[in-house]
Amino acid sequence: MTSTAPAVPASIPDAAQAQRRILRVLVASQILSGAGLAAGVTVGALLAQDMLGTTSLAGLPSALFTAGSALAAITVGRISQARGRRPGLATGYLTGAIGSAGVITAAVLNNPVLLFIALFVYGAGTATNLQARYAGADLAPPGHRARAVSTVLVATTLGGVAGPNLAAPAGTLAEHLGIPHLAGLFVISGAAYALAALVLVIWLRPDPLLLARTVAQAKEADAAANPATDSGDGDTGEGRTGVVLGALVMILTQLVMVAIMTMTPVHMHDHGHSTAASGLVIGIHIGAMYLPSPLTGWLVDRYGHMKIAAASGITLLAAGTFAATAPGDSVALLALALALLGLGWNFGLVSGTAIITDTVPLATRAKTQGLVDVSIAIAGATGGITSGIMVAATSYPALALTGGALSLALLPAVAATASRR
Repeated sequence: MTSTAPAVPASIPDAAQAQRRILRVLVASQILSGAGLAAGVTVGALLAQDMLGTTSLAGLPSALFTAGSALAAITVGRISQARGRRPGLATGYLTGAIGSAGVITAAVLNNPVLLFIALFVYGAGTATNLQARYAGADLAPPGHRARAVSTVLVATTLGGVAGPNLAAPAGTLAEHLGIPHLAGLFVISGAAYALAALVLVIWLRPDPLLLARTVAQAKEADAAANPATDSGDGDTGEGRTGVVLGALVMILTQLVMVAIMTMTPVHMHDHGHSTAASGLVIGIHIGAMYLPSPLTGWLVDRYGHMKIAAASGITLLAAGTFAATAPGDSVALLALALALLGLGWNFGLVSGTAIITDTVPLATRAKTQGLVDVSIAIAGATGGITSGIMVAATSYPALALTGGALSLALLPAVAATASRR
């Protein structure tokens, strides 16, 4: 006997139609916010090195804006849980814009303390950019959630790739405005984050999380009135084990990616490469972080979370090996290593996000997602701050090899979880 899906009252917007509109708005905001991501990655470490005159603390900026993203992840998650995705995401982007303005002020005043405080605030933009992926999956049916997540992620590519390559012209513009050359990208990031917030405030309607709750409640009410019907809520879940695995996948990939990525511009600078060359490599890296997302989403939906999570660990190992063995004067080989690093991160983020989204019910989804992203941010902060210390004590190749080896921890974790199913 076939069951009929519960009806949704006509007064509630059509979820499929709303999902298409929501994805378009999220794509537009992600293109803008992607440009905002580039500043901290490309020149944050160089600004600190220039102010402090030492490489040992060059990883501190990355650690600070990733630590700032941890606090922002909690805040954005709680606001989203209480009031919806629109106010949560918009608040995060506006905070990132304020942080960008603070970095510019610190550069003008040559004040490292203010720089570090501002970078902490700037991290809110990074956290919000990542949290937006969850908004793409709120209304997606279970078999298409990874693809919905990937649609939001891939939109970041345009801004993320363009941003680092604007380092040189942005620096020239900054000098004309009386701002230090290295702070030029933060002018772009501040404007980009502010515009992303504006797009969401005006056009992210209906709110995806609030509508998903309304649709779910309507189906539950109909199912209660008609017990023979199938509620079709799509929340299959994998229990607590699934939450732990999804978080672990994203934590390890973030730790390895941030550590190697943070010190690559410094490594290139020490070998005589220009800011433009570093920007090119980081742009390729960010492109590899987001551009493969549609394919990754399809792979996750088609072949399952576990296989793509395992592929993440193997890809990150290859990235660490290439980064460690690439000659310091070879931009092409360093770009290849950073491209693999971005791809491995992408595999981990999409598969881990799909696991979390499938596991957590709507009633607590945004809050739990925010808490998971806190762990991811802490992992990134750890990778950022230890990367500079490790390179100063050993070398960049040693850092890259250590990161690649650490990523292999994903394989037994995936195997252990799979064996329990």
